[in-house]
Amino acid sequence: MPSARINGINLSFDDYGTGAPVLLVTGTGAPGRVWRTHHVPALRAAGYRAITIDNRGVPPSDTGPAGFTLDDMVADTAALLDHLGIERCRAVGYSLGAMIVQELLIARPELVRQAVLLAARGRSDALATAMSTAEVEMADSGLTIPPRYAAVLKALQNLSTSTLNDERQVRDWLDIFEVTAVNLSTVRAHLGLELIPNRLPDLAKIQCPCLVIGFQDDRVVRPALCREVADAIPGASYQEIPACGHYGYLERPDETNAAILRFFAA
Repeated sequence: MPSARINGINLSFDDYGTGAPVLLVTGTGAPGRVWRTHHVPALRAAGYRAITIDNRGVPPSDTGPAGFTLDDMVADTAALLDHLGIERCRAVGYSLGAMIVQELLIARPELVRQAVLLAARGRSDALATAMSTAEVEMADSGLTIPPRYAAVLKALQNLSTSTLNDERQVRDWLDIFEVTAVNLSTVRAHLGLELIPNRLPDLAKIQCPCLVIGFQDDRVVRPALCREVADAIPGASYQEIPACGHYGYLERPDETNAAILRFFAA
């Protein structure tokens, strides 16, 4: 896996294929490889080059000596594009990654020609604030949740009712969540970064063509918050994918990929 020395840290990334570049930026504590199963193959089949990042704080990327902010992650993303010699790309961001892409469109608008924002929001509402604060408190408490119980909580929080009602699917998801269970203390540097001020007025500065995708049963970033982002960005379009939750891009990867590729082709 290649890495680049950027902003005083080693930032890990993967680079797949050739063609017009598409940067994929994932969410809180997640490695870049989450895009590898469904989204990288679809992009490559459509003739694109896919670039994924292990964000600052996600091994093997470094955290840095004194913690970091959302602005630091935006700067890392821009610096990686500069390092790769990419003058303009398409970008896809999910959840925290969507926030990073939004801020990149404001800070370095010349770098992105089209952007897709999955499960995006432009402000921290009461529930998001409570969830982020609770995660920080749990991480700082030193308590460890048993993996099986953590898997159940993750399924209830991130999957749709239709998936939870499908016994075969939910068993598969629970097995995945249990095997990949992460102690919150290991992703502590990412926790709380979702606590942002109201950025909706600033999103009005974005001139890049944007597609905002919401997931119908998302309990973490409700579709109404995604619509706010689409309404704030001039000319942005909004699409809602049914029967999926916060992990909608993984629950309904074919529908998500189809929406992304249609937008890019347009």
